[in-house]
Amino acid sequence: MPISPTQDKLNKIVILNPKGGCGKSTLATNLAACYAQRGITTAIMDLDPQGSTMAWLKRRPADLPAIHGIAAFKKTMQATRSWQLRVPNDTVNLIVDSPAGINHDDLRDITRDATTILVPILPSSMDIDSASRCITDLLLVAKVDRNERKLAVVANRTRKNTRSFARLMRFLDSLGIPIIAVLRDSQNFVLSAELGIGLHEMQPHRVHRDVEQLDRIAKWLDGWSDRRKRAANVTGIRRQSFSKVSFLRRPQTGPA
Repeated sequence: MPISPTQDKLNKIVILNPKGGCGKSTLATNLAACYAQRGITTAIMDLDPQGSTMAWLKRRPADLPAIHGIAAFKKTMQATRSWQLRVPNDTVNLIVDSPAGINHDDLRDITRDATTILVPILPSSMDIDSASRCITDLLLVAKVDRNERKLAVVANRTRKNTRSFARLMRFLDSLGIPIIAVLRDSQNFVLSAELGIGLHEMQPHRVHRDVEQLDRIAKWLDGWSDRRKRAANVTGIRRQSFSKVSFLRRPQTGPA
């Protein structure tokens, strides 16, 4: 995965769910457009062999804010892998669109230096089962620490007041992982994909409900540095407490 001179200041956002068709590319492109509209230097790394994110970038109008694209799914003999995956030094947010059906080694590799991991989930029994396995693998295989609060869920293509939506929300509530947004099943996302734009670049009166949820995601993503600091402080406190307990329980030695 990419190594950047400013890696400690880079917000690497991994959008991950091994099941295909759950909206990873749609979420990646709209978050990238959201940040680009704010003037924040953003790059997208496309690891999906379908290349949906790179295709969206090709359709993107030239007069809109630029987004750097990295076609990581392509293999070439004309450049080293590290050169191919290089991230521009001024990049603030790197959004990684992960492929479907990744194995455990790839899962560990993709998430190793991630500051944030988003799991989009659809409201169907099959998708809920797949998401459950995905989150289990993130916690047990990729060793994502809940205390770091880098893992969050986005409910995608939902229709409120339906049984499937209620089932999805019950499942998400049971995880103990933050649900940071609920994206509705809207044609706005389809249109933005076709035009190579983000919802933030469409007519506000048409997309305001969807933009509100995307802004909630962006706000949560922007807090990655504070969450990291709090997690480090909690870890330090726990280590101090453990040290004190160990000292108090140390066997007493008699006089020489």
